[in-house]
Amino acid sequence: MKKPGSHSPGSHSPAPHNSVSRSNRVLPDIDDYPYGCFVYVLGTLDGSRSYVGWTTDVAARLAAHNSGKGAKSTRGRQWRLLYQEKFRNKSDAMSREWHLKRDRAFRKKLLAAG
Repeated sequence: MKKPGSHSPGSHSPAPHNSVSRSNRVLPDIDDYPYGCFVYVLGTLDGSRSYVGWTTDVAARLAAHNSGKGAKSTRGRQWRLLYQEKFRNKSDAMSREWHLKRDRAFRKKLLAAG
């Protein structure tokens, strides 16, 4: 006779009540940043190019771009901040960045106004 909760090898039984399966765990949202995430649009000083990115510190990121340590496509140029938006988490910021990179009309408007 089987003891309650035991099972024979090869049979499948659900996990005991006091355990938590991996898929049911509540993990901290590693996507959240205490000070938020930002999507930003930069423009060159001559107004010929724009660049879209995301960061947790816009001022530091702009300084990195202007010192040649930013994204490869921004090196060798001086940039100014044209636009920024704040988001609660990285996922939302990255999603907005994706959309802004495809919205050339919006970026052209920013360059013309900037």
